[in-house]
Amino acid sequence: MIYDFHTLQFTSTQAIRAGSFDRDERCMVAMLKHGKEQTRPSLDKVIAVLKEESVTKFGATAYCFGGRYTFDLAFDNVIQCIVVSHPSLFTVPDDLKAPLLINSCEVDQMFPAEAQAKADEIFGDGKFSPGYKREYFSGCTHGFSVRGDMTDPLVKAGKE
Repeated sequence: MIYDFHTLQFTSTQAIRAGSFDRDERCMVAMLKHGKEQTRPSLDKVIAVLKEESVTKFGATAYCFGGRYTFDLAFDNVIQCIVVSHPSLFTVPDDLKAPLLINSCEVDQMFPAEAQAKADEIFGDGKFSPGYKREYFSGCTHGFSVRGDMTDPLVKAGKE
């Protein structure tokens, strides 16, 4: 099971693999109807439970829509590092304040080549003290790390 922030419910991996829902429609609904007020409480509940279990440091990985929320958690000093793949809903450089790994790709309307280059210019070559690295996956498009075509060797390499 995977927690689906698009519906704020658990979704089976079988449903995701089978493509039994319209991903693009779900993303648009999520962006329009599931802002911070709807999404953040779920994250805070998970973190609270983990803290009760004596977890003291957190990192987060996110894809597309979830990237925004990992940045917010970092801004609030809840998590200490971030990994995002094909991120969206954030601004370069304003939203980059935690150690960061960005998995980017060739065709990405949400994090286009210009934004990728700007992130490298601002944070690359040791300029960003928390830490910065951007991986680039040629032949991939936005969404490659969660819904890529596994028959395409470039996309498969990007996802793996």
